[in-house]
This record gives sequence, structure tokens and C-alpha cells, in this order.
Amino acid sequence: MQRASRAFGRLLDGWMLVACAMVLAMTLLIGADVGLRNAAHRGLPWSNEASEYMLYLITLLSAPWLLRQGKHIRIDIVLRALPHRIGWGLEWVSDALGLLCSLYFVWYGIKVLIASYMAGSISIKTLVIPEWWLLAPMPLAFIAVSIEFVFRMHRLAKGERAPRSDAVSAS
Repeated sequence: MQRASRAFGRLLDGWMLVACAMVLAMTLLIGADVGLRNAAHRGLPWSNEASEYMLYLITLLSAPWLLRQGKHIRIDIVLRALPHRIGWGLEWVSDALGLLCSLYFVWYGIKVLIASYMAGSISIKTLVIPEWWLLAPMPLAFIAVSIEFVFRMHRLAKGERAPRSDAVSAS
């Protein structure tokens, strides 16, 4: 299980590098658009839409990595005030709820993806692309989030019977 977790962690590291590269690309694209609009009175009409799509992908690519690192927003003041065993139990509850929600988004994402593909839906803005291309990353990202919740639960089972120490805001 630990070998699988490490391999999965490397995959998530790769996804995060792609997300970081997309942040750089988006920054350069927006800068180029603004520069061209001001200097040549001609911008890149597709840059806003491309930036929207990149922002969406950045969010999906980075979410499982952030969960793995304990960098998601987390309010743990109650966990820290409770006895360790109760806090540990609440960690289980939150991981189980997170897993269930992630699996729901996988199911719903696949359902919407298939419906869009079957209908032949097209996104028509500045860029014209099949809608399912935009929908396909969502279930994949939530599969990764679901897998990470399983690994989190495994680490929680093997660790100390206390709330996690990652992402502690003030201790």
C-alpha cells in the first residue's frame, strides 16, 4: 500500500507541475493580451476564454495534490480542543464524507460527460470545441481525490490515534 501511495504521490506531483506551468502560461498569455491591446490596439480575443479553461484545469489538477499535502482549508480548532481519540474519530468522519462527496462528483461528472458526448454538445464562444472536452477532466480529478482520501484513511489507521498534525493553523 505504501508503494502504491508513493507512486500515486509522484503522479500528483506531476499534475501539480503541469498546473504550475499553466499558471505561468496563463500569466504570459494575459500579459501578452494586455500588451498587444495597448501597443497595437489588437489583443488576443481567445485569451480570456483560454485563461478560464486553464484556471478550471489548474484547480482540478492541483486539488488532489493539495489534499495529499494537507494544504486544503481546514478549521481544526475544535479537533485540537477535543480529546485525541475523539479528534481522531472526527478525522475519520471527515475523510469518509470527503470520499463520499468525491465519489458523487465522479459519478455525476461521468453522467454529464456521457450526456454531453451523446448529444454532440458544442461550446461556442471565441473558441469552438466539443463540450465534453471541458467536462472530461472533472471525473478524472475526482477519481484522484477519491484515491487520495483512501490513502489518507490508510495513513490515519496506521498513525497515532490523534488528529492529523498537517495544516495546523495555530498550535
